[in-house]
Amino acid sequence: MSTLEELRAKCETCQKCALGKTRNHLVFGVGNERARLMFVGEAPGEQEDLTGTPFVGRAGQLLDKFLYAVGIERSDVYIANILKCRPPQNRDPLPEEEDACIGYLREQVRIIQPKIIVCLGRISAMRLIKPDFKITAEHGKWFQKGDFLITAVFHPAALLRDPRKKEDMLEDMKRIAAKLNEEGEFQ
Repeated sequence: MSTLEELRAKCETCQKCALGKTRNHLVFGVGNERARLMFVGEAPGEQEDLTGTPFVGRAGQLLDKFLYAVGIERSDVYIANILKCRPPQNRDPLPEEEDACIGYLREQVRIIQPKIIVCLGRISAMRLIKPDFKITAEHGKWFQKGDFLITAVFHPAALLRDPRKKEDMLEDMKRIAAKLNEEGEFQ
C-alpha cells in the first residue's frame, strides 16, 4: 500500500473476520495524515459504526475535551482503532479479530509516520506495548518501540464509568503535550 486512500479501499472489502459482514460502516481512521501524534483505540462503538468516524460518541467527546484542555487540536492528530469494524454489543475484540485487522493499523502507522502513539485503554496497550500491560499501574509511562515513542492512557469510556480517573488522564495528557513540545511539533 502506498496511500491511506488505497488502504481504506482495501479495508472496505475486507472479510478476514465475521465483523465485516455485520458493520454499518468501516471505521478506518480520521485526522491529519501527517500527524506526529496518533491515538489508537480498540474498536468502534455504536456511534462510530453509524458514522464511519472514530471517537465521535460520548467517549470521543470526552477525548476532545482532554485534547482541548492541553492545547492539542483534534485536527492535528490522527485517530484510529485496532479493529475497523464494531464488535457486537461493543464487546472486547477477540484475538482473532485483532489478528485479522492489525496489519491495517500497522500500514496506517507506516504511512502516517507519527512520532508518538497513544494507546487509548488497556486493550490497545496490550496489543501495541506488551501483552501483560496493566493500565492502572502503567498509564502515562513511555516506551520506545522502534522509531516510535508510545504510551497509554485510560480509555475515555472508562472515565465515563469512573470519573475518579479523570485527574490521572489530565496529567497524562499534559505529559503528552509536553513531549510534543519537546519535539517541536506544536509550537
